[in-house]
Amino acid sequence: MPSDAVFLALAHPVRRRLLQILAEGPRIAGDLAEQFDLSRPAVAEHLQVLRRAALVRDEQVGRQRRYHLTAGPLAEVEDWLHPFEHFWRARLRSFADIAEENA
Repeated sequence: MPSDAVFLALAHPVRRRLLQILAEGPRIAGDLAEQFDLSRPAVAEHLQVLRRAALVRDEQVGRQRRYHLTAGPLAEVEDWLHPFEHFWRARLRSFADIAEENA
């Protein structure tokens, strides 16, 4: 079961967006902060939450800090959600059936 820290980290849209950006590759903290209409300290706090949840790791590169996605905890979330997938599939099938009837 994923830790509560992972669910807490995923609960905020800024942190989810940070993960999406980092899925494209490592980024320097300043580059990440430029993606948001937030102060650098606010973005740094969000990155700290992601680090505590082990969703990102950082490395010092000269005077800058580079962040990397660590997807292991996300795989744990996927594994945890898998038993519930049949509920979504059934709803999607129902939606498809309704859409076809109305077409």
